[in-house]
Amino acid sequence: MQNGLPYKTRATPPPSSAATDSDESQPPPPESTNNPNPNQTETSAKKLVAENSLIIFGRRGCCMCHVAKRLLLGLGANPPVVEVDEDQEAAVIGELSGGQGMEFPAVFVGGKLFGGLERVMATHISGELVPSLKQAGALWL
Repeated sequence: MQNGLPYKTRATPPPSSAATDSDESQPPPPESTNNPNPNQTETSAKKLVAENSLIIFGRRGCCMCHVAKRLLLGLGANPPVVEVDEDQEAAVIGELSGGQGMEFPAVFVGGKLFGGLERVMATHISGELVPSLKQAGALWL
């Protein structure tokens, strides 16, 4: 069995509070600024999707998000996970959905909404997930 690389969970704190990043070697994500402007988080979420070939957005402590992450880690992908606080869920969903129905966990592959846990599991079972991840650059196998 292949071991995935260690991952780092990114959390979006409430806009009015300052957060410290547990890993001091990297700068804190844009969500951790003291800017109370909710558009800052929305813009940052779109930026994270554009910068990562594979990324998962989920509620803080969501077990389905954990399952999606473990499945992708088992395949050799190392997706960053963005945990969204309850008070920011509507803003993040509204910005990222682009008019599509979206719920958490939301998996983005190649900058596009791939789907939730059901879609990830269904494409894994059908054998379509690995080719999709390779095409997006999330897997190098």
